[in-house]
Amino acid sequence: MKFFTRKLIKPGDLNANNTLFGGQLLKWIDEEAGIYAMTKLGNPRVVTKFMSEINFVSSASQADVIEIGLEFISIGRTSITFRCEVRNLFTKKIIISIERIVFVNVNENLNPLPHGKTLEDIENESLS
Repeated sequence: MKFFTRKLIKPGDLNANNTLFGGQLLKWIDEEAGIYAMTKLGNPRVVTKFMSEINFVSSASQADVIEIGLEFISIGRTSITFRCEVRNLFTKKIIISIERIVFVNVNENLNPLPHGKTLEDIENESLS
């Protein structure tokens, strides 16, 4: 798993219990995974199709620094699938894990579009 993005937990990211609001974390994950899908498929038009069960393992508090990790799982004709893990940067304690996030490559009309990528293409690409 590669960890690409780090976020500092600020007061506006907290819920009523003064811990990281889950909706904010899911927003960050969806954005990061979407960007990762775009880079892997070479198309700025991708849409979130599916997120599997979301496992909130622990919480984060104000001033914690978290990092979002993604790992390529599989590729379909129009889709790409990742696994995600978010952890505390310093303690490495897992905050959330999502086994599958699926994105679909789409055209300008938002219809599924074959991306033409192979498993070998995806595994050999490096994120720049």
